[in-house]
Amino acid sequence: MRTYRAVNLNVLWFLIALNVTIFIIELVIGGYPITAANEVVDFLGLTPYELSQQPWTILSSMFVHGSTWHILFNMIGLYFLGSFLIRAAGDKSFLAVFFLGGLAGNILFTLLVHPSSTGIGASGGIFALAGTLAIMVPRVPVIIFPMPIPIPLWIAVIILLFLSFLFSGIAWQAHLGGLLLGLVAGLIFKRKRRISYF
Repeated sequence: MRTYRAVNLNVLWFLIALNVTIFIIELVIGGYPITAANEVVDFLGLTPYELSQQPWTILSSMFVHGSTWHILFNMIGLYFLGSFLIRAAGDKSFLAVFFLGGLAGNILFTLLVHPSSTGIGASGGIFALAGTLAIMVPRVPVIIFPMPIPIPLWIAVIILLFLSFLFSGIAWQAHLGGLLLGLVAGLIFKRKRRISYF
């Protein structure tokens, strides 16, 4: 029998609300579709050659999104993976993984893309959460739309990373950087505590 301790998801809801609020501001200021010329994207998005003048973008870009689908899928992933990690390791660990994963992803993005490219989105942090949980609870079942049956989390992570390489406009560098950070975090957490979720 498994018991779940009561958890406070306020920090998770705050991050989701912040993302949604910034997305609404993007729409109000620049309209739809959202482009790199949008003032919010220009100010908060990560463009490598502008990083020395806008150092905050190494983290602020995690809260900017380019379309309704972009923010929808990212916030769904953030909620489900984030709430699971908060239950398993606590909100401080969740925040550390999310922000360090986003930072790692953005660093790799900066190193590997054309300097004038602009990167936005929370995917680096979300892949970090996924990587952490893929080590801690690899067999937990998840569903990837439109697949109708649940698959183990570790397989889902591999599929999603592979898809990152197939489509243009997706910052696979951020996904890979976040995932690698998450895998390391998962190993650290797994050594600190024994968890038997399935």
